[in-house]
Amino acid sequence: MTAPSSSHLVRAYGDRRDDGRIQLSFTLPVPASARAREAARRFCEALGLRHILVATMEPAGRDFSFFVVYASAEVAVDLSQVEVPEVTVPQWSFKEINQLIRERIGRKVVVVGACTGSDAHTVGIDAILNMKGYAGDKGLEAYPWFEVHNLGAQVDNAVLLARARELSADAVLVSQIITQRDVHKDNSRALIELARRQGQRKMLFLLGGPRIDHALARELGFDAGFGPGTRPHQVASYIVAQLLERQGR
Repeated sequence: MTAPSSSHLVRAYGDRRDDGRIQLSFTLPVPASARAREAARRFCEALGLRHILVATMEPAGRDFSFFVVYASAEVAVDLSQVEVPEVTVPQWSFKEINQLIRERIGRKVVVVGACTGSDAHTVGIDAILNMKGYAGDKGLEAYPWFEVHNLGAQVDNAVLLARARELSADAVLVSQIITQRDVHKDNSRALIELARRQGQRKMLFLLGGPRIDHALARELGFDAGFGPGTRPHQVASYIVAQLLERQGR
């Protein structure tokens, strides 16, 4: 096997290129002391790090200490071996998206969204759907050729699908913030399974959240996944592109 080209190898950058310097933080279940500081240093040493500097040690409640450490890592990553599935989104403007819907679809695109299960955090779904949008990018409610229904938080999967069926939705958007014990995976997977049993899987299903990426969303049965930093126009463009593709346009 041919050795990877050095031009593809990347290492952490601290003071100078390829010096491998990193910063990490962690908590140890010991009270702050010189002994605790040395324990933190040895912990990093056991990780294979070198040139270790324990920069910060602070009490973190009774019998716990929080550390910030600078160190050097020898590892490198070969970028030629890194492959990450990504959502392909056309670079359409607000005006272009509306024009495409009007001229090629000929009706409003119906979108239903919610935070499902026990999730009560609506920041993500609101950023995509609400009129205000996110980072100066208008939400889907601002598009005259989108009909948007934001069901809010803690919506049961069955309720979401029932509403989507009632509205003849083109796309269902799901936001998942809570990730403890992989509840976001279990709930999202259950939604898709229910949609399949009820004959609703022909709708577009999009999943978003801080721990979501396209690969995970596809694994869970969704059409696409959108992670942190996603702009509303990207979601709008994706939906319209998929609908046009399904129409053979």
